Amino acid sequence: MGIAACDLSQHVIRPTLLYLDRHSAPAEALLLGAAACQSALGSALDAATGHGLYRISQQQHLTLWDQHLARDPELASRVRGLASQHAFLDAPHLELTVNLRYATAIAWLLVESEELELPAADDLLAMGRIWCKVFQPQGRQHDFLDAWQRCIAPASQAA
Repeated sequence: MGIAACDLSQHVIRPTLLYLDRHSAPAEALLLGAAACQSALGSALDAATGHGLYRISQQQHLTLWDQHLARDPELASRVRGLASQHAFLDAPHLELTVNLRYATAIAWLLVESEELELPAADDLLAMGRIWCKVFQPQGRQHDFLDAWQRCIAPASQAA
C-alpha cells in the first residue's frame, strides 16, 4: 500500500515545489501522476530500473547533478539542503528511496531539465507524454492515464 494521493500532494510534492520556487498546479499534477505510474504512490520503492517514488535511475541522478545542478550552484545548494547530512555522502542514490522531498526535487528537476512546456493540470494525455519522455521512454501515454485512474482518481472522487 502506498501513500494517499492527497497526502503525497499536500505534504511532499507541494511543499517541495514551493521550496524550489517552482510550484504550479500542472507541476504538482505531473509529479503525482509520475509517482502513481512509477511506484503506485510508493507501494514499491526500489526496482532494478530505479529508486524511490519516481524510480529515478542512478544514471539519471548523476547526469542531473553533473549537467544541470553543477551549472546552478544556488539551486544545487537548495536541493542538497533537502538531503540527509551524512547519508547523502555515503549513499547519494539511497536518498531517492528514503527521502521523499529530495526525490521529489530531483524528479521535478529532471522534468525541468528537458525544457518542456507543461500542459494544463487536467490534460492527462499531455502529462502522459511528458512522463514518457522524462521517466519512462518505453511507456505509453495511456499507462499514465491508467495509473491516474487507479491511484489518484478514486481519492479525488471521494473528497
